[in-house]
Amino acid sequence: MTEISAAMVKELRDKTGSGIMDCKKVLKEAEGNVEKAIELLRKKGLAKAEKRSGRATSEGVIYSYIHTGAKLGVLLEVNCESDFVAKTEDFQAFAKNIAMHIAAASPVGLNPEDVPSESVEKEREIYKALAIKEGKPENIIDKIVEGKVQKYYKDVCLMSQQYVKDPQMTIEDVLKEAIGKIGENIQIKRFARFQLGE
Repeated sequence: MTEISAAMVKELRDKTGSGIMDCKKVLKEAEGNVEKAIELLRKKGLAKAEKRSGRATSEGVIYSYIHTGAKLGVLLEVNCESDFVAKTEDFQAFAKNIAMHIAAASPVGLNPEDVPSESVEKEREIYKALAIKEGKPENIIDKIVEGKVQKYYKDVCLMSQQYVKDPQMTIEDVLKEAIGKIGENIQIKRFARFQLGE
């Protein structure tokens, strides 16, 4: 059996921000493998997040991020369950990271229902015209178009976008991880992205 040293626990704690006992427990489970331990902590955090997802979120912050040069800015509302959590460093850091992601990735809305139908229809027309131009069989064109529309949603909806700081994760994954770490239900409520001249 692998001996779990204090240095291993500290390394895992520094990487994840999880409690000492949780770190010790998953390191034992992962037989000292730090990467595997991180994965186990993530899974446990996601399980906790699922349990909390139904709880009311009536507190939170309006976070503003202005990019260097003051030509790009984001206003973001993130909700949580208590005023205490809203003031914590972890919660503020989460809000900042999401605002910075929005500045970089320019999502159109939170979810597919927030994307203007005119934009979706325009995309559909383009995809259909391309499929016809490529000589795709008539009977599969609609399926191709639908597949491309789903990919379009993934690219323009905040919750399904790949996180700019870690493309292995979506914003939804980042949110669930934050819920697991912070210990309260958190909701990204709305955002506005402003770019000079747009």
